[in-house]
Amino acid sequence: MDDERVRPRWSEDGRHARPGQAPRHAARTDSVTPFRDLDPAEYALPAGTREKLLSPALVVYLDKVRENVQRILAYAGTPDRWRPHIKTTKIPAVYSELIQAGVRHFKCATTREARVLLEVLEEAAVQDADLLLAYPLRGPGLEVLAGLARKHSTTRVSLLCEDPGLIDSIPQPLSIFVDVNPGMDRTGVPLADRDRLHAVVRGAGDRFRGIHYYDGHLHGPIEARQDEIFACYDLALELCWELRELGFPPEEIITSGTPTFLHALAYPRFRELGNVVHRLSPGTVVFHDLRSEQENPDLHLTPAALLFTRVISRPRTDLATCDVGSKSIATEGEHVCAFVLGHAELEPQTPNEEHLPLRAVSAAAPDLGTELMLVPHHVCPTVNLAEQVLLVDGEKIGTAVVTARAHDLLA
Repeated sequence: MDDERVRPRWSEDGRHARPGQAPRHAARTDSVTPFRDLDPAEYALPAGTREKLLSPALVVYLDKVRENVQRILAYAGTPDRWRPHIKTTKIPAVYSELIQAGVRHFKCATTREARVLLEVLEEAAVQDADLLLAYPLRGPGLEVLAGLARKHSTTRVSLLCEDPGLIDSIPQPLSIFVDVNPGMDRTGVPLADRDRLHAVVRGAGDRFRGIHYYDGHLHGPIEARQDEIFACYDLALELCWELRELGFPPEEIITSGTPTFLHALAYPRFRELGNVVHRLSPGTVVFHDLRSEQENPDLHLTPAALLFTRVISRPRTDLATCDVGSKSIATEGEHVCAFVLGHAELEPQTPNEEHLPLRAVSAAAPDLGTELMLVPHHVCPTVNLAEQVLLVDGEKIGTAVVTARAHDLLA
């Protein structure tokens, strides 16, 4: 295995530090301008870096990664409660940070993410890991995943299934989680379709692992969210008891992305599960982003993956254009695509492919050549757009390939 695909290339010799302490930032309560109080000095690049760094560039701060990981572990109480979705991070060095922090259960979306994680686990000599590919694979991807599971046999590998007619096509040694749709309406068996749910579980037989119950549709206003989430989890528990009575007790139930995981931790009835393990699966929390801060201002997380950009044009006195565009930052719907660190007066406009206009609402637009850092609105697809990242660890810098981005073409 090529070590360059697993380890970052540091500019100085040294080993990764162990996970850091809790975040230093105080609670941020301003919901109108998230990150307004974030100190740009904490994102200063080591001396000499800016002069060499092409823009736009995705910069990952490993000290912030460790802070966020430790914060989530403090919420969860134990690494065993967390099954992070690694679709966000996609970088072997960041996967290594999770492993060093004691995380052993993971969730991914693509066979490429699965392969990269399994290689990192093998390199770290981890013998007790567990990976769920949280996607209803069809076609040759099934055998690709099974081949990875055979090659990396010390990690238990599972996938989702909602179709009882597919089970005989799922190769050994893959285990199966039944994919339940509690209202997200993206994948999964509708919760009310008990016949199909039971058929999947029966068909899986001794390969049945548990219930995947993704509640990503529950991200409304915070003050109204908890009752709705708790009612959703009540239905999940009913399904657990029902399967137990049918003779198919689940080992595990997986819920909760970033918008709902604190509510899941507060839901008292998960303690009634007995031998059934409940795990949470937020993944964006490792890097954090503008969307998560707006939806969950009480998470007390810190952005750890930012875009470095330069002002390349001033087409009007109140407008500056930087060299970030839709080919380097995620642009979704009507959402503002980023927050300009240290410049709450700058409002990102709709980007083009290679241009992002910034409107200055209370001051002059920044000068040509001004260097800026952007916190993405949605960091997950932003990371997927980058081929390489700059890794910053204190005064050390390195580069790393975003090895788990995109998709493989052929089996």
